[in-house]
Amino acid sequence: MLRRLLSVAVVALCGTVGVSQGADKVPAALDFKMQTLTGQPVELSKYLGKVVLIVNVASECGLTPQYEQLQALHKKYADQGLAIVGVPANEFGAQEPGSNDEIATFCKSNYGVEFDMLSKVVVKGDDICPLYDYLTNKSKFPGPIGWNFEKFLIGRNGEVVARFAPRVKPDAPEVTAAIEAELTKK
Repeated sequence: MLRRLLSVAVVALCGTVGVSQGADKVPAALDFKMQTLTGQPVELSKYLGKVVLIVNVASECGLTPQYEQLQALHKKYADQGLAIVGVPANEFGAQEPGSNDEIATFCKSNYGVEFDMLSKVVVKGDDICPLYDYLTNKSKFPGPIGWNFEKFLIGRNGEVVARFAPRVKPDAPEVTAAIEAELTKK
């Protein structure tokens, strides 16, 4: 009886037990721990409530100039809630051979990259990282990554809402329209 009274008192003071449990549940697309290019751990849940564009990137690819468009999107929409996340990978033509330090230097000096960049990972094959395993096997847009600069758009609710092929430029009308549509959602 005393235990029940204490339980009722706690609920009265603090609200129902686990009130925010459902509200704070991290959606599957953002429920991953990664590392930044500097080796710092980062939980992708930090992007909850933002619109996120995740892109597997490479420094020696014919599509590498897309960094410029990604940076422009970052400058244009970051204040409205867009987060660009670059994820270096070396699975396609060995076009990302550099170390994390070399990648960081390349991105900053050649494209002025200010958006978030994660540590190099495997995005396809037997050693695929958990984030890309989810994106390519468990999201609404399954299928292996085709090449460098494939893009996944995650809405403010943490759900994958679109996927764009590598050759679709970050500033293509279909990409910016999808980003703008998600940014208007609260």
